[in-house]
Amino acid sequence: MTNRLRDAISPYLRSHADNPVDWFAWGTEAFDEAKRRDVPVLVSIGYSTCHWCHVMARESFSDPQLAAQLNSGFVAIKVDREEHPEVDSVYLAAAGAFTQGLGWPLNVFVTPEGKAFFAGTYSPPVPIQGHPSFSQVLDAVDDAWRSRRDQVDLTADAISDALAQTAVATPTGALPDDAEERLAQAVRNLEAYEDSTHGGFGGAPKFPVAPVLSMLLRRGSPLAARTLLTMSRSPLRDPLEGGFFRYSVNRDWSDPHYERMLYDNALLLDEYARLAAGRDAQAAEARHTAEGIASFLISVLQQPEGGFGSAQDSESTVAGSRSEGGYYALDAAGRARETPPAVDAKILTGWNGLAIAALARAGFSLGHAEWIDAAMRAADYLLGSHVRADGLLLRASIGSRRSDAAATLEDYGAFAGGLLALAAATGRAHYAIRARQLVDAVLDAGFTAPGGRDSVLSAQNIAAAVDTAEGAYPSGVSAVCSAALTLFDLTGEARYREIVSQTVGGVAAEALTRPIGFGATLELVQRLLDPTQQLVVVTPDAAVSAPDSLVDVARRNTASLTVVVSESQAREWPEAGFGLLEGRATSDGRSTAYLCTDFVCRLPVTDPRELELALGSV
Repeated sequence: MTNRLRDAISPYLRSHADNPVDWFAWGTEAFDEAKRRDVPVLVSIGYSTCHWCHVMARESFSDPQLAAQLNSGFVAIKVDREEHPEVDSVYLAAAGAFTQGLGWPLNVFVTPEGKAFFAGTYSPPVPIQGHPSFSQVLDAVDDAWRSRRDQVDLTADAISDALAQTAVATPTGALPDDAEERLAQAVRNLEAYEDSTHGGFGGAPKFPVAPVLSMLLRRGSPLAARTLLTMSRSPLRDPLEGGFFRYSVNRDWSDPHYERMLYDNALLLDEYARLAAGRDAQAAEARHTAEGIASFLISVLQQPEGGFGSAQDSESTVAGSRSEGGYYALDAAGRARETPPAVDAKILTGWNGLAIAALARAGFSLGHAEWIDAAMRAADYLLGSHVRADGLLLRASIGSRRSDAAATLEDYGAFAGGLLALAAATGRAHYAIRARQLVDAVLDAGFTAPGGRDSVLSAQNIAAAVDTAEGAYPSGVSAVCSAALTLFDLTGEARYREIVSQTVGGVAAEALTRPIGFGATLELVQRLLDPTQQLVVVTPDAAVSAPDSLVDVARRNTASLTVVVSESQAREWPEAGFGLLEGRATSDGRSTAYLCTDFVCRLPVTDPRELELALGSV
């Protein structure tokens, strides 16, 4: 049996390399083999820090007898959903026709042409409480394939056709005239959805839903601060090493699933840093939480080459036994005697963009230059290793190796957003230039990923819908729109605002009625409704690293775009087309602030108190 997963980019695939299952990686080879043998394909999808994926790997995929059954009647493909998000999205949508409890591991049975005809999630090794064993599932699928082939093909075609009907281009439209009123109602709906006893939203399981919290922070809703502080005091946060776990099984935030994801912690760092910009007791608590998250990102997830790994596992070996969460139950001395849970070192472009943005903004607002340095290391690595010679992005890498997986809208939008945040925090125009190139490439491609779709799905004519919903992190559509709107703030080019308005308008009707799943979209609605506010601070070249009280005031301006540049940097931006910085200079050799609303700027100020008063009045 050929070991095809041994050299995979994905640590998740490599963890299955020694299974007795004759796994294929995602690609045409597996489907060609299924056609040759005329057998169905099992597409088994998971990710490295998925607890139940590990369980099923131990119980079923490591079992020689079950592996023999699988090998004889099927071609088996193992997919990392983080490396191939479009594959996961397509088959997750198809699986909805067969099971309500969607999740991972996701096991989808498809024809050699890639069309799904049956799906399920975790299956136990023996029947339990009416749930068939995985062996029984394989028997049933094999029987249907051999004895009811016509019905299998009809089901596969029907599901494929249904997916094709939902596969529309990125929607466009206009914001409703009563958008502000409806947004206010959406916030009231979220307030009604709040768990008044334990905090957060809804019952169990309970997730951070960071995009919703970001939108609520922008609106100044007390619900945002209340939820963030509740989470920071809950078992969802690791008080020793910092960082948040993915979700809690119970309504009271207890019994977390202990994987710590890059995207959750990046977004929450951004939000706790914004909350920490005040001067009250809750700001001090938020600062402490933000510092813990940043420490986790940099000390645990950041890789030697500069990028951030995608997650830390929930499982580890504690006192000689495998345990989910056992490591986190130990005190500092106990942890020092154990090996920490493994890190998935796979570097994903989009998730790294979220981390770069968060560390840049939080590092600036809270005065942690080392966070900004960490963001620059990641950005420089991605620009050097995840951008092809033709300007197209790569999705993933690990070490010195690059994945051939297609980059998505999420990758283009989130990375562009990270570069723009880094440009604003450092004054380095080249980051903004590279961000604009990424956004322009998406717009030139008709608001699609410039490199095209997944090549296997595309060759099989398997349709994929544009996913605009957001749960744990912004959709690709929202990420691109957010970066484009920031480009409008920097350039004044109306085309950026117009495409954002049209795109957000196409999603707004659904988002306003389902706010818990569209936080980033609703924050874009708020940004479109609010006046455009920008703050530019120009410092003397000779005093770039010196304490500056005017810059200190600017750090607390988290409500609008803030760009801090030196005199020489200020000349580079307008030359590159960023009109906001046209004519910006110091006054009498002193740091000077320019505060603008809708590109109409007040007289420049050099006195920190004047800037503080001006910011308080906008």
